[in-house]
Amino acid sequence: MTADLTEGPIRTRREGAVFEVTLDRPKANAIDLVTSRIMGEVFRSFRDDDDLRVAIVRAEGDKFFCPGWDLKAAAGGDAVDGDYGVGGFGGLQELPNLNKPVICAVNGICCGGGLELALSCDLILASSTATFAMPEIQSGTVADAASLKLPKRIPYHVAMDLLFTGRWFDADEALRWGLLREITAPEDLLEKTWELARQLESGPPLVYAAIKEVVREAENMRFQDGLNRITKRQFATVDRLYSSEDQLEGARAFAEGRDPVWKGR
Repeated sequence: MTADLTEGPIRTRREGAVFEVTLDRPKANAIDLVTSRIMGEVFRSFRDDDDLRVAIVRAEGDKFFCPGWDLKAAAGGDAVDGDYGVGGFGGLQELPNLNKPVICAVNGICCGGGLELALSCDLILASSTATFAMPEIQSGTVADAASLKLPKRIPYHVAMDLLFTGRWFDADEALRWGLLREITAPEDLLEKTWELARQLESGPPLVYAAIKEVVREAENMRFQDGLNRITKRQFATVDRLYSSEDQLEGARAFAEGRDPVWKGR
C-alpha cells in the first residue's frame, strides 16, 4: 500500500481509492531536480498500487499553482538537462504505462513547466483566479513538452500564438479552448475536484486503463490500424478487460437492472 507523505515539498494522502498529491514548496511551488525526482517516485507508486484508482494533483496556497522550473535552483547548480527522475519533469509527463485517471486542480499562477504538468493530467479544473502562460520564449528557450502537446489539444493557431508570444491568458480563455473541464470559485476548487475524483473512483478501472492505453498508443496511428489493434485485442489493457470478471459484471448488472460492482479484475 502506498504510504502517505506528510512532510517535504510533496505531501500525499489517500482516501479510499483516491490519491491526493500536493506540491508545497514555498514561495512559488517551483520544481527543482530533487522535487521532480520525488514526484516521479510518488506517481510511480500510485501507478503500481492496485488499491488506488484516481489521483489528484494540486498545490498549496492561493497565489501559485506552479511556475515550472526553479530558476533559483538552476542558478545554484541544478542543470536544466539534469536527472528529473523516473517520470521526467514533474514526475508525470514521461512516466510510462500510467493507465489511471489523473485530475489537476489549478489555483493561481500556472505557467511554463507548471502548465506542462497540468497538461500531463487527464482532466483539469481551475479556480476563477487561475492564470496561464508559456513564457519560455521570453527567456530564449523552447517550451518542449508544450510545443508537442498544445497544438494537439487546442486549435493550431491558438497554440502557436501562446508559444510565440508567451502571453498570459485567464481561466475563461482556457475553458473556451477546451483546456479546462470546469471553472470554480477559489473556495470550491478542492471540493469540486474531489467530487469528480469520487465519481471516477466508482467507475470501472479496467476500462479506464484501456482508454488511456488506446488514446496514448494510437495517437499517431491511422484510424483503421488503431481500430484493428483494439478488435484483435493487441493492446494489453484491452485484452485484460475482455477477459475480466468486470466485463461479465457489467453485462450482468445491466441485465439485472442494478449498479455494477467493479473489482478491477
